[in-house]
Amino acid sequence: MNKELFEKGLAIRKSVLGAEYVEKSIAAADDFNRPMQELTTEYCWGWCWGREGLDKKTRSIINLAMISALNRPNELKMHVKGAIRNGLTKEEIREVLLQVAIYCGIPAGVDSFRVAKEAFAELEKK
Repeated sequence: MNKELFEKGLAIRKSVLGAEYVEKSIAAADDFNRPMQELTTEYCWGWCWGREGLDKKTRSIINLAMISALNRPNELKMHVKGAIRNGLTKEEIREVLLQVAIYCGIPAGVDSFRVAKEAFAELEKK
């Protein structure tokens, strides 16, 4: 493991997903899934999100579309919250999800809107 990339990724991951969520995920890791936590933090967050070519807001837009298309509701909810932290508005998120509905199908769009509304409601409770 590249410790420098891991630490960079950990900082970015916390800034997007929230420190509490990330710390809880890492603390819950065991011998089985710890390598996945390390891989995700080092490569996804450190290497990819840590690159200079795109800002966090743009990366969030891309992730929302891809995760919606892949029908990954748990990841989508987490990334909707992250997108808000990265400066997207609800209206911008809505536009991304409408685009998903057209290019990936209405069921993907409907599910994504439902998950996004749940994420917004959870954020409003805080």
